[in-house]
Amino acid sequence: MKMNVAILSAGTIAILFILALLAGCTGTAPGENVTPNVTTTAPAAGANVLKIATTTSLENTGLLAELERVYERETGMDLQFIAQGTGQALDTARRGDVDLVLVHAPALEKEFEDEGYGIDPRCIAYNYFIIVGPEDDPAKIRNMSAVEAFRTIAIAGMNNTPGVAFVSRGDNSGTHAQEKALWKEAGYNYTTEILDSGAWYVDAGKGMGDTLILADEKKAYTLSDEGTYLSFANRLALVPIISESTELMNRYSAIAVNPAKYPNTNARGAADFINWLISDEGKQLIGDFGKVEFGKPLFVPLYAPECTGPPFNCTCAEPVPTPA
Repeated sequence: MKMNVAILSAGTIAILFILALLAGCTGTAPGENVTPNVTTTAPAAGANVLKIATTTSLENTGLLAELERVYERETGMDLQFIAQGTGQALDTARRGDVDLVLVHAPALEKEFEDEGYGIDPRCIAYNYFIIVGPEDDPAKIRNMSAVEAFRTIAIAGMNNTPGVAFVSRGDNSGTHAQEKALWKEAGYNYTTEILDSGAWYVDAGKGMGDTLILADEKKAYTLSDEGTYLSFANRLALVPIISESTELMNRYSAIAVNPAKYPNTNARGAADFINWLISDEGKQLIGDFGKVEFGKPLFVPLYAPECTGPPFNCTCAEPVPTPA
């Protein structure tokens, strides 16, 4: 019995010794060049996952949830939305963290495309920005143009007119970009003459829904997209003061992230989703959204040839090429 144990122990030691020698053969000899095993690209995006950076206004209205419900049911694609201001959404796409964007700031969109990050832009719908404020309209801007209204609010605010205040999103969103454009058209340098010009001007740094709530608390004016205002209206005392002028037109677009910049984006999924948005089915869904709950659609789908001329100047019907 003792001999068997000794033999077994010796055999075990021999096996372990042989395994150690084999392991040593796979090592690197002294002085041998080592090539690191480095992964130079991220793992390929899941074919059934589509990441979309989008505006808070589309989320606040509930349209995103409806698009997600219908598209996922029809295709099995998992839509994953990141709701941010348009500027932040475009920066997220610049980092390659999403496959496409849904945004509403034409000037910022053009920069994104000119830099080579965005391809195949398609405008999908529009509504209007509106200037909302207290029912008693302390700055007396009702029936003015949007530019006249902004000029009047600034003069009243800087002169400490009782009850006059303006709350800005202040978040580099599409709405904030439109606000800055209106200040410029009204004759002001936004950075040097509006920001920090007094307590009348409040820089919220928030999404549209939160900005509306803050403006309501302060009994102040603010600029909002119409869809988000309607979806929050039952919580607000603020009322629309100025709406539906050309200078308040609010265009929404879908733009794919350039796979030449980020090869692992889901380029096919992005193309398919954009083509669905500009299809008759997608446009009808967008055009019907809000009719039952709010008595009017929150967005107006764009059709050719209307989209190709002023004030839209965009492509809304030509299909996006589908990558192989």
